[in-house]
Amino acid sequence: MTSTEAEARYRHTPPVCPRRLSVARRGQRSNAQKNGQKNGQRRQLDNEGIIPQLARAVREVEHDVQRNKVTGLTRTKFQVVALLAREERARVKVDPNLSEGQRAEELKRLDGVGTILAKTGTRHSTLLALLDENAEVGWEAKDLMKEMQQAAGLAVEDDEEPAADPEALAASDKQVVPPSVLSRRLANPFLAPDFSNTQRRRSSTHRLAGWELIEPLLESFERAADGNGACMPLPEETTVRTPVGLDLMNHQARLVGAAEAGHRSFLLADEPGLGKTAQSLLAAQAADAFPLLVVVPNVVKANWAREAGLWTPSRVVTVVHGNGDDVNGYADIVVINYEILDRHVGWLGDFGFGGMVVDEAHFIKNKSSQRSQHVLHIADRIRALAGNPLMLALTGTPLINDIEDFRAIWQFLGWIDEKKPRARLMDALEENALTPIEPQFYPAARRSVIDLGIVRRRKVDVASDIPARRIADIPVELDDEVGRSIRDSERELARRLLERYDMAIATRRAGQLVEGIDHALVRQVATWEREDSDTTSDENVFGMMRRIGQAKAVLAGDYAAQLARNVGKVVFFAKHIDVMDAASDVFERRGLRYTSIRGNQTPKQRAEAIDGFVNDPDVAVIVCSLSAAGVGINLQVSSNVVLAELSWTDAEQTQAIDRVHRIGQEMPVTAWRIIAAQTIDTRIAELIDSKAGLAARALDGSDEGVGSSVDVQLEALVTLLTDALEKRAAR
Repeated sequence: MTSTEAEARYRHTPPVCPRRLSVARRGQRSNAQKNGQKNGQRRQLDNEGIIPQLARAVREVEHDVQRNKVTGLTRTKFQVVALLAREERARVKVDPNLSEGQRAEELKRLDGVGTILAKTGTRHSTLLALLDENAEVGWEAKDLMKEMQQAAGLAVEDDEEPAADPEALAASDKQVVPPSVLSRRLANPFLAPDFSNTQRRRSSTHRLAGWELIEPLLESFERAADGNGACMPLPEETTVRTPVGLDLMNHQARLVGAAEAGHRSFLLADEPGLGKTAQSLLAAQAADAFPLLVVVPNVVKANWAREAGLWTPSRVVTVVHGNGDDVNGYADIVVINYEILDRHVGWLGDFGFGGMVVDEAHFIKNKSSQRSQHVLHIADRIRALAGNPLMLALTGTPLINDIEDFRAIWQFLGWIDEKKPRARLMDALEENALTPIEPQFYPAARRSVIDLGIVRRRKVDVASDIPARRIADIPVELDDEVGRSIRDSERELARRLLERYDMAIATRRAGQLVEGIDHALVRQVATWEREDSDTTSDENVFGMMRRIGQAKAVLAGDYAAQLARNVGKVVFFAKHIDVMDAASDVFERRGLRYTSIRGNQTPKQRAEAIDGFVNDPDVAVIVCSLSAAGVGINLQVSSNVVLAELSWTDAEQTQAIDRVHRIGQEMPVTAWRIIAAQTIDTRIAELIDSKAGLAARALDGSDEGVGSSVDVQLEALVTLLTDALEKRAAR
């Protein structure tokens, strides 16, 4: 290719449109079917198409309901079967390629699926709500729909539905404005935007005017990496003030130092476990980028609120749920999940934020999707009002499919627009004095983009910063019907404990009365409850913890799958078989290979499972039973452990982590403990940690006893009753 031809190529290449898969007609049939079949002849394709997939899935749902093992996956299957069956019925009724006999046969088969759905729904009433036409269809259901359609031989869309125009949406009737936000506006009716920090620089030269530059910039990350890392220069020595009892690791402090020095846009792509949340919050503190908007996946919304309370305790945090009726319009930090952005685009864009954080930024990779359009629209509005806000995109996986995934993230950060680099990046490219026809352009362009704010560190790069072994809690919200049922059961248990306590007080003699809460009686009531509880009941601590484990199973599996994609092999621990099964289903749907260690395996099967995980590079996860795999095996090929369910003792938890944290382990080990927020799960985690402290003191020579599982169960009941008594006294 001549230099003239190359120049023409880059000058006139049109912008690349997002690649989308066309949706195949579900009415495709073989030539034999199109030509018709003789009456009474059995269809040759009874095992092809979507109906066999529906029949298989509805039988699995029926089996789960019969065993009273209804999980989140069961509910998802139930809803997906109903949606696809409706769609297939509508298609069959109008398909011109079907004879009347074929049409009747197809409808009969669909009626069979519908009958099982109806019978199953009546046996487990919470499923019936999923048949409502207005029932929300979550991402799990959408993913499963795609997988079933693909298994049926149908091509499906690669991403979600195209977005509505965010500006039109912001003015639509769908928009909501929380009452407290209206109050804030009324309190500051003359609040004007601050344009003092607006960047007004423009390129002084025009060497690259007319060149198509986005594609060469993306290509530079493929052609010019040469094994080099991607991290902008950061201050070497930085002192950051942190809340009492909390310390930053050196690599975290360096990013905060860059924000304090005036840098305002970061693609923070550290590996999971390196503290991106803390870095973001303290960077906002250093840049005084408040109010701060934080957009996150629903599963980590509670964790962000908790971390903000720890790292920026002087800042008020509010979390947006649903229509935002309980939002604090005067908060410094507003946390919202992607799924409800469409309702809040209007007021979020005009709120006057000084910064914006997008967690799991690879979620916006498809620029034509709704969530991407909403995020980009809000980011543009924030820049228009704040001038030079702090913008952070967080992801341990900056590239999911290919280099094109960078586009939306760069646009969110303000480095490029739809067609060309923005002023700051264009200035850097002009200063390089190179054009895309010169080979030297690509390493120089890559460096220019990295210097805008890409920060990527791996565990191995900062191993000296990280403790050799640590536990990180990931709070998740159980906001579906199952979660509400669990919280109802917890309230019922607290009510029962209160009733016992009041009855005991009423039968006491006058001289035995204690002013305030009688803590000795609280412990006695908790002991009675534990001793009298039916261990098979869902209303005691055992039953609730098992139900919480079942409810967390899919969320824990999703987190483990994300870790496996980001950092390599993951060890997944659970107590119960149904939790292991639900997580295994997640890994299958995500296309991840896994092995499993269970109590009913032969020694040969167990050895094969371990060997597959340790030696096969394609096996990403090993799903382990806490009781069967807690001792006697070596899994140090991984440095990440997911604890989907809580143990009753710290010893059991420690034994599980020690399958990875062993002599010879060269990486810091992180155990990710999945905690159900706003449930007794949180109390149990705190009790286990306190018992761990007791154990340490006992090993150091203290005469205090080490807690058992019975102690933790008793203390959980004590805590539950004490909280209930304190709430009643406060009313």
